Amino acid sequence: MGFVDEDEITVKSGEGGAGCISFKRERFIPKGGPDGGDGGKGGDVLLKATRRLYSLYDLGSMRYFKAQNGRPGRSKNRSGKKGRDIEILVPIGTMVKDKETGELLADLVHDAQQILLVEGGEGGKGNSHFASATNRAPRFAQEGQKGREKRLKLELRLIADIGIIGLPNAGKSTLLSRLSNAHPKIANYPFTTLAPNLGVIILDDEQSLTIADIPGLVEGASNGRGLGHRFLGHIERTSFLLHLLDICQPISGDALKDFYIVQEELKLSHPSLIKKDQLIVINKIDLNAIDNRSIEETCHAFSDLGYECLAISALTGEGLEELKQLLKDKFPLLNKMPKVS
Repeated sequence: MGFVDEDEITVKSGEGGAGCISFKRERFIPKGGPDGGDGGKGGDVLLKATRRLYSLYDLGSMRYFKAQNGRPGRSKNRSGKKGRDIEILVPIGTMVKDKETGELLADLVHDAQQILLVEGGEGGKGNSHFASATNRAPRFAQEGQKGREKRLKLELRLIADIGIIGLPNAGKSTLLSRLSNAHPKIANYPFTTLAPNLGVIILDDEQSLTIADIPGLVEGASNGRGLGHRFLGHIERTSFLLHLLDICQPISGDALKDFYIVQEELKLSHPSLIKKDQLIVINKIDLNAIDNRSIEETCHAFSDLGYECLAISALTGEGLEELKQLLKDKFPLLNKMPKVS
């Protein structure tokens, strides 16, 4: 199953049923009055967020959603049946925009949060409504209102307590798999993992944290290189950033320079991202062919910049318990942080 964070759909509400033209036909009443019933209202189209879904992929191949039309009115003043509504389920964190204008219509950030996308057309009135002193037998009724159609763009922004960021191949997927219940595909991708992965860290019986492995950012990500502009969007939703750095083979040749590459992309994408609390985690210490001195010097450099820094090996597990404890200590702070920008 793939991960999809953008999609476009068209929705249309149901048409209102037509009003009925009918007259009473009873024994000994040859000229009964009008008794045409009203048409039923057309079905609405609604969008509902659910925690059971994690990707817009779950919409499948559906691109067009139409609610049922209302039924026509009937004789003896019987109204037509209302058309069935359609409820479209999407993951929590889905932003709904008008495709034509770009207007943000809704940001669904809570489980079971629901919005009305397009309302069904009203049913037409039957001819019984149009009787008057001058026209006691109206031979006309209203047509039902047409359904409303709207083109929408859906954008998913993951909502997580912690976002793991860093350049490609820093070990984010491996770390996620070791910290949580997630099972991401792990490989030495040349640019970036193609999709974010979500996991849950169980701290104790009452505490857990959601953690997202944000695909590796590359230099120029804020301008769209490597799909970076879309991945940066997911970072906006996180409360706290865990910045993972490769001490063994930094892309720029220096772990500190790698750090600044990502910081610059965050800054260019959205100034608020750079203000998020960050924990620096030096990874792959099991592969460091130099010595522990370089690890210590790197951690001291980040400490001098005001960042907490921790050295680990996501592969062997060295330092992971200390990292979990550090995250647990920060848990009360995470609860108070707004996740949605």
